[in-house]
Order: sequence, then structure tokens, then C-alpha cells
Amino acid sequence: MGWNPWRHIGDNYPHITVVRDIELPPQVWGMTDGRRVWLCKKLNQVRRRCTLAHEIGHLERGITPLDERGLAREERIVTELAARRLITLDDLVAALRWTREPAELADALWVDVPTLKARMSSLDPIEVAQLENELDGMWIP
Repeated sequence: MGWNPWRHIGDNYPHITVVRDIELPPQVWGMTDGRRVWLCKKLNQVRRRCTLAHEIGHLERGITPLDERGLAREERIVTELAARRLITLDDLVAALRWTREPAELADALWVDVPTLKARMSSLDPIEVAQLENELDGMWIP
């Protein structure tokens, strides 16, 4: 697979500590304070990978206090950024040739279903045209 969040954080953020042995509150898979990234110990390998990619997005965009609306917008941006990094268009085309079932598709791409959904919902018009061309218009999962 292409982009590796573990390699990325090691190469670009050697000063950041990644903590993987902590239980986070319910519905919280990861978080960062700009010095550390915490990943919930209950996550499987794929979900850890996706969550780390998401938290790297927060590191890159900066940690800023936001109101509820701003926080929702920032979460959406960071989720889409992580999904784009983890799922290249070429990999998506190859996986869609094999299956259209979301869970199988996510598994083939080594991501979780929420990351797959974020990637699919953020396709730009050029990517849609390329998918339609590569898959003869039959690509919607």
C-alpha cells in the first residue's frame, strides 16, 4: 500500500510520542495534544492505521480550540485528508474491480468503513470521471 502513517509520523514528527496502550472514552479512537498521539488500545490494526492518519491531519493543521461548528468542520476536513492519503485512486479502481460491497472494499483497501465512506463522499469531479472511465460507469458501491 502507498502512504504509511506510521512511517510518516516517524519521519516527520520524531518528537511526537504515540501511545497505544490506553483505553480512551467510549467513541474516542484517538486524540492528540500536539506532543502526543493517543490511540485506543481496543482498536484493531486497520482502525489504528486510520486513526493515526486522522490524528496526523490534526498535527499538520494545528491544534486550535474551536466552537462546536468549527470542530465539526475540522473533523470533516481531517477525515477526508486521511482518507485521501490512505486510499489512492488507483487502489480504489483496483478494489472496485473486485467488489462493490463496502465492508469487503474497505478490507481490500486496508481501511475501516468510515474511512472508505469519507473517500467516496469526497471524490472530486475528475476522480469521478476517471472511475467512470476505468470501470465503464459501473463503480458505485
